Amino acid sequence: MSLLYHTPLSPRIQQDLGITPPAPLAMADQVRFSELDVLNHVNNAVYMHWFERLRIRYTQDWGISRFRGTGKDPRIVIRSGEIHYRQEMLMDEDYVVTCGCTAFRNTSFSLSQALWSGGTLRATFECVLVMLNADGSGRYPIPAEVRERFVQIDSAEHQP
Repeated sequence: MSLLYHTPLSPRIQQDLGITPPAPLAMADQVRFSELDVLNHVNNAVYMHWFERLRIRYTQDWGISRFRGTGKDPRIVIRSGEIHYRQEMLMDEDYVVTCGCTAFRNTSFSLSQALWSGGTLRATFECVLVMLNADGSGRYPIPAEVRERFVQIDSAEHQP
């Protein structure tokens, strides 16, 4: 199978790649030379960059925010996060990063992200994101259509 980079992968393609269960959003890429450290494996900080890139795409695609410093779209900040490195990544490996909401409250939501390569889970990142008013003055409520998408597409749970 020819893997499409930087393009959302269907549940079927995810399953063919050994990603189970398939995630609401998944995109592929390939390890670049510039992402390696002196030990010739991917630098730990790069994983966070990969997770961030897909997390931003997720918030844009789900209609959560396109914050650019102007307008009324909310700011989204990471309140907390935990990464687990499971297996190293090497030059030229294809990989898939996944993302999905697992739970949400009124102004915050939890995301689960994973990094897969060769059908093997290589790293995970769990985080809590908080939505703030564009000017940072306070919390921003998650819109009803986003909450519905969390439930319908991501199978996330509302937590009071």
